[in-house]
Order: sequence, then structure tokens, then C-alpha cells
Amino acid sequence: MNTTLWILQALIAAVFLYSGVQKSIYSEQKLVANGNTGVEGLPTGLIRFIGISEILGTIGIILPLLLHILPILTAISAICFAVIMIPAAIIHYKRHEPKNVLNNCILFLMCVFVAYGRA
Repeated sequence: MNTTLWILQALIAAVFLYSGVQKSIYSEQKLVANGNTGVEGLPTGLIRFIGISEILGTIGIILPLLLHILPILTAISAICFAVIMIPAAIIHYKRHEPKNVLNNCILFLMCVFVAYGRA
């Protein structure tokens, strides 16, 4: 179970780190061109805030448990990522993007599983 949780944490961290770095450095137009349609129409400041939050979340989902410093932060980070997936899925649903909705749902379930396993 512990190995499974670590693998899921690494996958979640990789997805959100990649997404967060892109949102932190790319313009809205480049993000949309790269397939990140969820940011279309959002203010640049909000896109940057989301990106930085995702990067910080990747730190929170790995380091606290790894370093044995407030390991509950790992579960809290997973819960926060799960919460983010709800409006993300709604946005993609409204834009008729079923593949992205499915990805959001899978990430949501992974995050909930990690949160439950690490709580």
C-alpha cells in the first residue's frame, strides 16, 4: 500500500509540476495552443497564481512525508488538488472536452486515494 501511495504521489506531483510550470511562464495563448484550454479567458494574474499554487502543491504532496515533517500536509495537499479538479472538470465539461473531463476525474480519484491513505 505504501509503495502504491508513493507512486500515485509521484504521478500527481509530475502532472501538477508540469502544469504549474507551464502556467507560470507561458502566455494564455501559448497555453491554449498547447491544449491547456482550461485557462482560456482567465486573467493572467489568476493563471500565474494557479501555476504557482500547483508548484507549491507538488512540494506539499512529496516533501512533508518524505522528510517526516508534518506528514499530514501530504494528505492536505492531496485534498487541495482533488478540490481543484472539481471546477476543472466543470470547465472542460462546459467546453465539450470529454477527454479532459476524464483526466480530471482520474486525477481527482488519485488525489482522494492518496489523501485517504496518508490521513
